Amino acid sequence: MILDRFRLPDRVAVVTGAGRGIGAATAVALAEAGADVVLAARTESQLAEVAERVTATGRRAHVVPTDLSDPDAAASLAGTAVEVFGRLDVVVNNVGGTLPRPFLETTPEFLAEAFEFNVTTAHALTRAAVPAMLSSGSGAVVNISSIMGRVSGRGFLAYGTAKAALAHYTRLAAADLAPRVRVNAIAVGSVATSALDLVLGNEELRTRMESATPLRTIGAAEDVAAAVLFLAAPAGGYLTGKVLEVDGGLQAPNLDLGLPDLEGTPE
Repeated sequence: MILDRFRLPDRVAVVTGAGRGIGAATAVALAEAGADVVLAARTESQLAEVAERVTATGRRAHVVPTDLSDPDAAASLAGTAVEVFGRLDVVVNNVGGTLPRPFLETTPEFLAEAFEFNVTTAHALTRAAVPAMLSSGSGAVVNISSIMGRVSGRGFLAYGTAKAALAHYTRLAAADLAPRVRVNAIAVGSVATSALDLVLGNEELRTRMESATPLRTIGAAEDVAAAVLFLAAPAGGYLTGKVLEVDGGLQAPNLDLGLPDLEGTPE
């Protein structure tokens, strides 16, 4: 049956940023497909709640409370998966994000931090995971990028640059690791997670964002989780180096931060 291609029986996955939102939904989806899951994020109480949802599917969960802004901490998750579950098949580099800032407030240090949090940590975990995946026979990596990595909007210079780098990292890593390890990414649009709490709690802002989205709605974390499962499972077995756009059809940002033009006296 075609649905069997969406199964991950007795596989092992690592999901970063798994305490809530897209990471939590992804961890549960992978478990429902048959995988045991290493859950990593900063807040242990949130991870414990997600672990309960994983075990409710009949699969095992291992919680790792850690600061994933540290590339060494991210890399260590590969060894943890092998130590606890005996193998590693899937890595979901979900952790990331950077707050918007006006251009002149985006210091080189802020830009570097955005790159490290969104790209360097993903590389650290992926690099550490590859030997374990090769031992398992094959592997799949899914990186969570963003629509802001391909469209332009004021205030998103650091975030968008980092996510664009992650998207191209995906293509380059896929070439390096083919054919044994597949590497794909998802360019996520506006999804109802804590990052959008301000919008979700303001009817005017939410309506404006939905109206500017071709599908006229804000996405759910499960929309992204379903795409992750597709890319991680045999269903996506003939894809590598691809960036799947799960964004409601966006071709431009659907929320203007209202940052003004720069002021100054022309010489």
